[in-house]
Formats: sequence, C-alpha cells, structure tokens
Amino acid sequence: MAYCEWTGEIFKDHFEEGCYKCKQCGQALFSSGTKYAHDSPWPAFTECIQPGSIVKVDEGPNLLKVRCSRCNAGLGHEFVGGGPTKNTSRF
Repeated sequence: MAYCEWTGEIFKDHFEEGCYKCKQCGQALFSSGTKYAHDSPWPAFTECIQPGSIVKVDEGPNLLKVRCSRCNAGLGHEFVGGGPTKNTSRF
C-alpha cells in the first residue's frame, strides 16, 4: 500500500474485506475492518493490524511518521486524535 501523487491512489475507495499489505515486502499492515471513508486522497484506517507491524517516528504534535517494521517503507502518517471518533487516530 503506497501512494504516488503522480499515478493516483487505487485503494482509497476500495472497501472489500481483506488485508492491506506493504507494497515492498508484503507484510500485513491494516485490516479492512478498520478502514473508513475520509476526505483525504489516501485510504484511512483507525489502527494497524498488530502493534509490531509498523514503526512510528515522532514528527511533531499529534503527528507520527509511519513505516513498515519489516522493510522500513514509508506508509504515511498517524494523525493522533484525527480519527472518525473522539480519541482515535487516523492512519
């Protein structure tokens, strides 16, 4: 699951049941059960599939850079408190 602004995001409006995996190494990252519609150009999730599947790097207040824990591929950001309900995050 990687986004390229020049080619477009193909999974933003994809809501079939399944697992979203790292495009580089295939590690499971997010479940379709935690995905929700959002107005950003990227897919949005409330949590990762398991705590060890991602690495988070602090980039400022309520903002964490998210990477695949297996291959270190950049996955975007976690917006702490930016999820669909109070006290949830948006990945």
